Amino acid sequence: MLELLLCSLLTILPDYLYRRYAQGKRLGKEITLYSVWFELRWGIIACLMLTVGLITVIFYNHPSTTNATAFFRTIPILPETNGRVAEVFVGGVSGPVKQGAPIFRLDSSKQEAAAEAARRKIAEVDAALVVAKTDIQAAEGKIQEARSAYQQAIDELETKQEIYRRNPGAVATRDIEKLQVAVEGRQGSIDAATAAKAQAEARLTTLLPAEKASAEAALAQAQVDLDKTVVRAGIDGRVEQFTLRVGDIVNPLMRPAGVLIPEGAGRGRLQAGFGQVEAQVMKVGMAAEATCASKPWTVIPMVVTDVQDFIAAGQIRSGEQLIDPQQVTRPGTILVFLEPLYEGGFDGVTPGSSCIANAYSSNHDLIASGQVGTLKGLALHGVDAVGLVHAMILRIQALLYPIQTLVLGGH
Repeated sequence: MLELLLCSLLTILPDYLYRRYAQGKRLGKEITLYSVWFELRWGIIACLMLTVGLITVIFYNHPSTTNATAFFRTIPILPETNGRVAEVFVGGVSGPVKQGAPIFRLDSSKQEAAAEAARRKIAEVDAALVVAKTDIQAAEGKIQEARSAYQQAIDELETKQEIYRRNPGAVATRDIEKLQVAVEGRQGSIDAATAAKAQAEARLTTLLPAEKASAEAALAQAQVDLDKTVVRAGIDGRVEQFTLRVGDIVNPLMRPAGVLIPEGAGRGRLQAGFGQVEAQVMKVGMAAEATCASKPWTVIPMVVTDVQDFIAAGQIRSGEQLIDPQQVTRPGTILVFLEPLYEGGFDGVTPGSSCIANAYSSNHDLIASGQVGTLKGLALHGVDAVGLVHAMILRIQALLYPIQTLVLGGH
């Protein structure tokens, strides 16, 4: 409507003034309701054509959208395992939390029993280490005993052999053979005692430390499982919709306990979806403005900080059916990220608020570079100037939005 009024000032109004004062035709006489089209047909046609052209130039070079929202991320509050709630640390359904602060605790009797069993196993291994040291001492004693018996058998054998050498009839050959067998037996006892000592040492230095390490790993695993029963905040933020109470069953797949909204989420950044036809116009660094429902009668100066290079409507996932483009019933938009031009400009805008956003093209640098001719430079000046129309429309929308919502909308 604003564009039509502006164009009518350049077309219909001069046509009427010419016919009224130059040709002397009078309103209500020669110019009547029935003769308006015939009398002002050239002005009306020119007005409509100029209006269509002006609207096209404005909306293409200075895009506008009502699909602008201050999105914010939420984190579901979930344990890693199922369980029954034993204690709740957050009072009420909402409240601030700090990073690492406990939110609720599940029943941990099973995990505590596993941890205690691991501790008992470690104590058992420690006791076995003490016993293994005693076994080594006992094995050393048996080795010494076997060596003494071996030496005694050697001495007796040598004595009998010396007597037999001097007087063969004084010692029976059978006695010497028995002593030789006894010496071999004593040597076997030494070998057995040495092997027993080596086994005890291996048990002390290898087996029992490995068993203790396994028990300590089991204790660490049990402690991790025990710690997981206490759900803590991973980041500073605010807990919302927290209706969990003692005795409730929490399932990480089906029943979250609530949501955690990170501190500062949705504050200081606006996401807007512009039409696909404006993909070539949207550039990083463009000046922009926005007005939000949660902060009425305020126009916020902003700047384009990022333009997503993909359209969400075109994404696909591998599945059992082929993709039919006809299934995409709604065309997607170009996602643009806007940030306030001045510090604190986004203060007072509630995260998740719906907004209206305008972006404005600027050809000043191109014109100042001298790379364009005079006519094209004038045209680009005109393109930049008509952005004022969109700025006026945005301010009218900001002015009328509360009235439209509260009065005309019946809210």
